[in-house]
Parts: sequence; structure tokens; C-alpha cells
Amino acid sequence: MLKLVASFGFARNIRHMKKEVERLPELFLERLRRIIPSQKWNGIANTFTEARPTTFRVNTLKASPEVLQERLEHQSFRLEKVSWCPGAFILRSGRLRELQETETYKKGEIYVQSLSSMIPAIVLDPQPGEKILDLTAAPGSKTTQIAHLMKGEGQIVANDNNKIRFFKLKANIELQGITNVELTLRHGESFGREHPESFDRILLDAPCSAEGRFLVHEPSSFHYWKPAKVKEMMRKQKGLLFSAVSALKPGGVLVYSTCTFAPEENEGIVSWAFDKFPGVIEIESIKLPLTNQGSGLTAWEGVSFNPSVKRTVRILPTPDMEGFFVARLRKL
Repeated sequence: MLKLVASFGFARNIRHMKKEVERLPELFLERLRRIIPSQKWNGIANTFTEARPTTFRVNTLKASPEVLQERLEHQSFRLEKVSWCPGAFILRSGRLRELQETETYKKGEIYVQSLSSMIPAIVLDPQPGEKILDLTAAPGSKTTQIAHLMKGEGQIVANDNNKIRFFKLKANIELQGITNVELTLRHGESFGREHPESFDRILLDAPCSAEGRFLVHEPSSFHYWKPAKVKEMMRKQKGLLFSAVSALKPGGVLVYSTCTFAPEENEGIVSWAFDKFPGVIEIESIKLPLTNQGSGLTAWEGVSFNPSVKRTVRILPTPDMEGFFVARLRKL
């Protein structure tokens, strides 16, 4: 199955948690302490205090990673290869604004994307010639990655129900020169009813409370957070996942992912789907040789999940990677 060939370590084991971490919502931190391994707590908590470096993927439909790396380094950028994601780089020297001013960026030869965000499409493992659905696609980071992995062959349906985000998706698809994508502006909950068992693979990178993106020095990244937000996201996620399972062909693969830590939005949703479709889906193991990963939780706040959710993966934050959750389901 899936194989990646390198790893990123856990955040550095720092003796003390930085004081500014306490600016994050108190209840969020209390919940997070029950999720993060205690021996890793200080180092992981401190990742919320510093912005992560710019990372990007090469658009392999337009450019060669080797040629592009040489070109950008000739322009005084210093790049570090991401060995587990071919064609991905960390910008170690140079600023995002400077990168955006290059012809390489303006021609759509690269796509700026966080490292953790690159994992779901790799786990999905789309193949040339297949019919793929990206159910909540805007602004297009994973849609474009799927198209690159498919080498432009096959059909991708990229959907979003937010009009402003939809046009950002459209612009990114056009800039990247991708021609095998059908764009739809619809509620994702409708696909299961209107297109039952129609897709070989489906990616549901679900809307979520986005806890993995909290930054202490950007209050706008977390000021909205409260338990009610988690519950609101749960309702949306259940509707979307029910639709996705219904739209998936028998034998097909569905990847569910979020950029949040909340078990209610992660293992809880996958366990709910497993029970909602008895004998219809199975949770597959994911092999990612990353040292900053952990297995899914099997219980939370007195609620036990289906034991199979232990096969899901939690990506723990590091100075280079944000927190993420990924599950791979197969329809029987």
C-alpha cells in the first residue's frame, strides 16, 4: 500500500512551555493536554508560538522539480526537499512575498501549501484514469495535488458550496493549467443522493474548527473557538461524510481529514460513519513513517469509539508541520 520514505521529528523537547502559549483558550489547552503525550507537551505547545516556514509543491504538469529547484536557488532562495512528498520543498531562505513575485509562481509552476495538507492526497493515492471527487475542494490545494498525481489523466470533480472560495478554486485550477477537472458549486451533502456509487475515490477534507492552525500571535486564528464551534462542525461533517460514503463505488477509497485536534470531529465522526454503515465500510491502516504521528484515540470524555479508529492517524505539530487528522476508509 502507501509508502513514504522519510520522516520529520517531533517538536523539540523543550524543558518549559513558553508563557505566551497561555494566551490560547484555556479550555482548548486543557483538552489538548489530554490528547498530546505528556512527554511531548512542552515542545508541541510551543509550536503555537511561531509561524511555520513557507512550503510548496511543484506543478509537475508544467515543470520539473529538479529544474525548478535549480532556477529558484539561482535566484537566491534556499530550498529543502521534502523526501516523503516528491516535488515538495521547504523555503529555508527567502520570503513568501519574494517567491510570489517570481515568474515561477505567476505561471502556476508551484502551489504554496502546508506540509500536513499534502498528506491526505498521498493517502488517497489517486490513479490515472480514475474518477475522483474532492467534496470540499476550495481553494484547490488538494485538487491540484490530485491532478498532478493522476498526471492529468482521468476525471476529477471538485466541489465547494462557498461562492467566494469557489472562484478562488476556479482561478487556481486555471493558473495550474489543469484540464481534467469539472468544477461544481453545490452543497456537498447532495452528492450521495444525486450520484450514488459513482466515484472510485473521494477526498473529504472536512470543514472543521481548525485548531491545528492556531497561532498565539494571530488572535484571529483562534478568537472564534468555543465548544459550540466543535459541535457545529460535527453536524456538518456527519452530513458530508454520509454523502461521501453514499457516492463512493463499492471497493472505492475515501479519505477523511481535518486540521483540528478535537476527537469529536475526528475519531468520533469516523466511528459514527462506521456504525451508520454497518458492514459497508472498513477503516484501513495508514503507513506513514513520520515520527510526529500517533494512532487515533479509541475513547474521549467517557464515550468509546469503534476500536478500528485506532488505525487512523494524528499528525502532531512540529516547527514545520501543523496538527492534522487522516482516516482512510474502503467501501466493501
